[in-house]
Amino acid sequence: MDNGIKPYVVGIDIGGQTTKMGIVDARGNVLARNTVRTDTYDRVEPYLEDVKTGLTELIKEAGTEGLVRGIGVGAPNANYYTGEIANAVNISWSAKNGVTPFARLLSEKMDGIPVAITNDANAAAMGEMTYGAAKGMKDFIMITLGTGIGSGIVINGQMVYGHDGFAGELGHTCAVRGGRACNCGRNGCLETYCSAIGVARTAREWLETYPDTPTELRGKIDISSKDVYEAAANGDEFAKRIFDFTGRILGESIADFVAFSAPEAIVLFGGLARSGDLLRIPLEEAMNKNILSIWKDKVKIVFSQLKESDAAILGASALAW
Repeated sequence: MDNGIKPYVVGIDIGGQTTKMGIVDARGNVLARNTVRTDTYDRVEPYLEDVKTGLTELIKEAGTEGLVRGIGVGAPNANYYTGEIANAVNISWSAKNGVTPFARLLSEKMDGIPVAITNDANAAAMGEMTYGAAKGMKDFIMITLGTGIGSGIVINGQMVYGHDGFAGELGHTCAVRGGRACNCGRNGCLETYCSAIGVARTAREWLETYPDTPTELRGKIDISSKDVYEAAANGDEFAKRIFDFTGRILGESIADFVAFSAPEAIVLFGGLARSGDLLRIPLEEAMNKNILSIWKDKVKIVFSQLKESDAAILGASALAW
């Protein structure tokens, strides 16, 4: 990077409801941040106008006019190769417009500043490699444990995109043959067991299966993974067993992932990762029980070091260096 010319980048995280953006320096400091709505537009053009306005204000606020070298964007269904967002169901203008050449359109709006785009999980992996827990690593797998499961695979310092730009959907590998139905149309996907929604689903199923087992979760309406975590943290044995079950399935799947890319570490990020040892201990036990002996006790489980409020912006910004 030529610090003397353009030492800053922009990171943009496009979510279903809001779009977060920030100015970032080479050390991963977010100098200024802003948000615009994503969900109030049926067409991409007026949305891009709002993004341009927000970015222009942000660049001025940070005093970085003429000093931004690039813009990185993380978004659902974004393709690094083509610069397109394709049929992202949670983004109204994408769902209606089909394929949107987003990187080109935004670059044109921003007077030719280069724009790179990738899906949100790959952006998170880039952020960890550039600023966070995977800094200095050339081989690791990033797994985001949120509402769903996202993943980014880095091999020899390079993000794995595959021939079409969509590689790395580990959340939709089969963890339980013939298991739970997934929104993707398959059955038994890792996401249906080890995401926040998966944990809540396990709780609801077990409450019905074991009606006489005492637990503070019984009687709660619309159980969430947060409810399960709080119960487990309070010593509720039923809730702790849910985390043991979740960690075991995730650990078994990770043992398979290790056989594919031999990563130095697995980096966990997202709301469910904040459960810490409740998830990590059964995960590590299951991983090392099922892993090939040549990798036993060699693969680290680490948690993201990025500040959660800035993580999405930092991840996206890492694309722009």
